[in-house]
Amino acid sequence: MKLVSACLIGIDCNYRGENKLNHRIFEEFRKSKLYPVCPEVLGGLPIPRSPSEIKCGTGLDVINESTKVISKSGDDLTDSFVRGAYEVLRIAQTIGAKEAILKSRSPSCGCGKIYDETFSGKLIDGDGVTTALLKKFGIKVITDEEF
Repeated sequence: MKLVSACLIGIDCNYRGENKLNHRIFEEFRKSKLYPVCPEVLGGLPIPRSPSEIKCGTGLDVINESTKVISKSGDDLTDSFVRGAYEVLRIAQTIGAKEAILKSRSPSCGCGKIYDETFSGKLIDGDGVTTALLKKFGIKVITDEEF
């Protein structure tokens, strides 16, 4: 069993209240090999919600409490992002997941590249909050683009 970002299998849970359906990933889900999660929703954020980016750092910096996740409207959403990441970790440990397929570039799920704090579409090297936490606990993460 692997984790998968819920938006990738067609669940309307991203910040716009939309999905990012990936047909290849959805076919894996239909075979009962994937367990869907949305860290931001698990952390208590609504659908839809303001877009968010990590301020001056990466998801690991958020986990280490050296930076924050800020919405485009200026709200500090750090607690929700961290709470959601730990809920996803708890689920992974409960179901024995050793791998996750997560949405690229997201402040939660991004792996390898995430958006910088400018809301301009510019990317920086780094992982989202949930990806950083999963990696810290030895869970392999790949993006939908790598699947």
